[in-house]
Amino acid sequence: MTILMIFIAFDKAESAFHAGGVGACDACHSMHNSPQTTGTSLLKSADPSSTCLHCHEHMGDTGPTSFHVSTHNADMPLGSPPRQLTPGGDFGWLKVTYSWLVSQTQGAMFSYGDRHGHNIVAPDYSYFADITNATAPEGTYPATNFSCISCHDPHGTYRRDTNGLIATTGAPIRASGSYASSVDPVAGQAVGAYRLLGGRNYSTKELGGAFAFQNDPPVAVAPDVYNRAETLTQTRVAYGSGMSEWCQNCHTTMHTIMSSPTSTPVVHPVGTAAKLGLLDRLGVPVMSNYNSYINSGNLSGTVTAAYLSLVPFEEGLTSTAANITTLKSHSKTDDTYLYGPDTNSQVMCLTCHRAHASGWDYAMRWNTMTDYIVYNGLYSQDGQTYQPYGQGRKELEAQKAYYNMLATRFTTTTLLNQDTLCHKCHPGTIQ
Repeated sequence: MTILMIFIAFDKAESAFHAGGVGACDACHSMHNSPQTTGTSLLKSADPSSTCLHCHEHMGDTGPTSFHVSTHNADMPLGSPPRQLTPGGDFGWLKVTYSWLVSQTQGAMFSYGDRHGHNIVAPDYSYFADITNATAPEGTYPATNFSCISCHDPHGTYRRDTNGLIATTGAPIRASGSYASSVDPVAGQAVGAYRLLGGRNYSTKELGGAFAFQNDPPVAVAPDVYNRAETLTQTRVAYGSGMSEWCQNCHTTMHTIMSSPTSTPVVHPVGTAAKLGLLDRLGVPVMSNYNSYINSGNLSGTVTAAYLSLVPFEEGLTSTAANITTLKSHSKTDDTYLYGPDTNSQVMCLTCHRAHASGWDYAMRWNTMTDYIVYNGLYSQDGQTYQPYGQGRKELEAQKAYYNMLATRFTTTTLLNQDTLCHKCHPGTIQ
């Protein structure tokens, strides 16, 4: 009875369970292979991701709820979007497929659910392997083995010490190192790596050490309350550096420019080779574009109010005590820090993508498959036969995919259309 009570307490705790390191063993594992154990490693669920979702999904959520990253099937009736609004996104978008007609002469178009993000394998919660990619795009990590613990170390081994170095041994972990309110490491004690992400040499037991990571977790700080709508104010995760390099652990050749600045990039450059202080094709620093861009046709913005959570960036800060303190002061949910990029800032994978999933193809933060994200003052065209812009989403669904930002954020009484948010950085080169 005592063991059961401890398990329930940890199941309901919001932040104390992992606390930057390993949680209570009996929350995930059954110590003596009880009848409820169905998975390997004495897991209480059939697989690692289902074990994670035992706590990180909850049937009956009416809105975004703390550490939940997935919406239960029962809470997603037809036309009702997923409910979680973490910066990484809600895996529930993987279960929603949209279809629409573009015009009278063009057949039906589709936005398939499994194109909406990272396809974790969690059969207990109706999540299955990617049906298109056998391995990670531009990588070799097998899709059938992709799970929550492919990225997150469930035992929280990786830690940051007083020198900002990441290690798996040494000073014990005193607390999480992910949040604005997180304590700092002190002599003899460390804090957990950002979001329990695996670092150098990390590999799951299931893969027997194969596909081991080459890069350590990124430098970043999340606000204490991060799962929330952005109707009135934005959620700003303060990204420092290393995110794209960390993504490269699985997407090994996606951005070849990171390993050789003189090579031809496969896609958009990211990381240290993509400083926003560099000049665009018109000779204008990209950061100047970002800081002046408000919406379509409006370049009257200022650096002090330029930040847009749909197009975040890395500040170029490394893991030092002073830099972590700075990032903590920038991680906000009340719009008190909206400064745009400077010459140290850089593009990262999460500038355009969400880490888990989104309402758009390829886990994009905005719909890149259409000319306008807002058309005639609306995200969608509910009830219309042809929907080249809304693309099958109802207005409620599209707005949720934009974290409840109102369409009016991007329009005026005279300018009712908003085109792609690529223009936040490139207003003069592709318009």
